[in-house]
Amino acid sequence: MSQAATPVPTMRAVVQEAAGAPEVLRIAEVPRPEPARGEVLVRVCAAGVNPADWKTRSRGAFATGATPPFVLGFDVSGVVEAVGEGVTVLRPGDEVYGMPRFPFPARAYAEYLTAPARHLAPRPRGLTHLEAGALPLAALTAWQALVDTADVRPGQRVLVHAAAGGVGHLAVQIAKSRGAHVIGTAGAAKHELLRSLGADEVLDHRTQDVTATVRDVDVVLDPLGGGSPARSLRTLRPGGTLVSILPLDGSFPYAEAEAAGIRAVFMLVEPDRQGLGAITELVESGRLRVVVDSVFPLEDAAGAHRLGELGRTTGKIVLSVAP
Repeated sequence: MSQAATPVPTMRAVVQEAAGAPEVLRIAEVPRPEPARGEVLVRVCAAGVNPADWKTRSRGAFATGATPPFVLGFDVSGVVEAVGEGVTVLRPGDEVYGMPRFPFPARAYAEYLTAPARHLAPRPRGLTHLEAGALPLAALTAWQALVDTADVRPGQRVLVHAAAGGVGHLAVQIAKSRGAHVIGTAGAAKHELLRSLGADEVLDHRTQDVTATVRDVDVVLDPLGGGSPARSLRTLRPGGTLVSILPLDGSFPYAEAEAAGIRAVFMLVEPDRQGLGAITELVESGRLRVVVDSVFPLEDAAGAHRLGELGRTTGKIVLSVAP
């Protein structure tokens, strides 16, 4: 008499089968992954929502390896459920956060995911999973841009565009923690928040010509793209650094920057356990806080995307997956 097959464990996930509008995101029951060598299985408590998510959703192949059907999500905060062979830095029950596998999707819009163990770090003390889930991609982007790439030092002048956004509001605090004089651009309604985060000067990009107002900046962090990098060159002193965090097109002002003696670079964020440790230290010392704009249930990932695409959020949008 043959034995019945062992049921394959399943989980709920937000699945996308084609590129398109937010409505292509749907909840489905899919096989639960198993950790391979060097990996851990994480029960997802929260997943951050980033511009990379809706760009991947709408284009179908913005992120490396993201060809439909797939599960979105780059940021995760959760609990280690199981560890694969060879893992020594984590164990079941550990609460962790991170941005595993980027630029491949971590598949965080799901109840479980697997990740290389060293792409995760212990969740910062004092943060909820919702707050920790909002941090990794945006905070690592800001850290790697300002610290690893631009090497911001005390006394330097740093201009952060879109300073109340997901990357921007964290970049303001990271630059301030490095001893910089921080200038941020945002709508007037967000100026009070930016001052509370440490910005020394705040400009309204809607009513002020920033490039005519700001001069002799050492570092510009530009999360906007388009014509913004070229305009930002006017604010930088010779020897300054312009860091763009968006994929470059033919309009990026390499020649103009070189002629002006300015370093202009594109930086792609990478999984970084050491960087997460530095971010954790800032959080736990009270020098970095994450602003959560809105929380959506996993079932309403489409609603989270619709809000994000408006471009009006302050801080981050997060999906709540499990308690």
